[in-house]
Amino acid sequence: MEFCSKTMTLNNADSISFLTYNSLSEIKFINHAFTTRLGGVSTGEFTSMNMAFNRGDDPENVTRNYKRFCKSAGFDYDSLVASAQDHHTFVRCVTSADKGVGIYKPRDMESVDALITNEKGVTLVTYYADCTPLFFVDTKQKAIGLAHAGWRGTVGRIGEKVIKKMTEHFGTDPSDVVCAIGPAISKCCYEVDLPCAENFLNLSGVDPNKFVFSKHNGKYMIDLLEANRQILCAAGVNPNNITLSDVCTNCNSDLLWSHRATKGHRGTMSAFMCLI
Repeated sequence: MEFCSKTMTLNNADSISFLTYNSLSEIKFINHAFTTRLGGVSTGEFTSMNMAFNRGDDPENVTRNYKRFCKSAGFDYDSLVASAQDHHTFVRCVTSADKGVGIYKPRDMESVDALITNEKGVTLVTYYADCTPLFFVDTKQKAIGLAHAGWRGTVGRIGEKVIKKMTEHFGTDPSDVVCAIGPAISKCCYEVDLPCAENFLNLSGVDPNKFVFSKHNGKYMIDLLEANRQILCAAGVNPNNITLSDVCTNCNSDLLWSHRATKGHRGTMSAFMCLI
């Protein structure tokens, strides 16, 4: 399988494939990864690395996928804390007391699309299949965050809300935060109608002309990555500290789960990050 990226590395360990950001790999006090659809034990439309318990896959297979992935990518399975995503913008601060929630313990909250922590050994887990992952690393206070930014989360400025929550809980200065955005469905493939596009066109403090493109047939192409980049910049993140993925999930649907490419018959990928 041919993989081409200037921003991400495709890793293979013990027959498990996963992506890492070159920029985040330079930060020595974190471990991070983004799963692919390869290397798991799920079958049927979930073949083979499905990380979602809520799509009809055998829960035992999903658990095995987590354990296989964690062993290969260097995460402690017992340390995982998962989001409970529904395309909103609630940010949850988690600690070691939350380990296992959403993985091997029941969810104890609904509507959690972002997680933050400053505790070592707590691994944040969020879910994707075209929507945009946002990675946050406070390099001074040593705190981290992960957020799920679909189109609703993006126009709800979830990236800005993560920065504010990290400032509130950890004393984060936005200028100290290193971010990575994606992989997600990219502007080459993300077509929407006018009612959806208007949500992006109405965003304040950013330049929609750089992420909303009319096709002159009532449809629009949206650049979710650029929209989130501008929102993070407006929140005080240094533009030089932001890396955008150059890997489109729809264009790389043999490697990555894409809701659009599979017409909804799919598994789910996860972003992982922890302080070490």
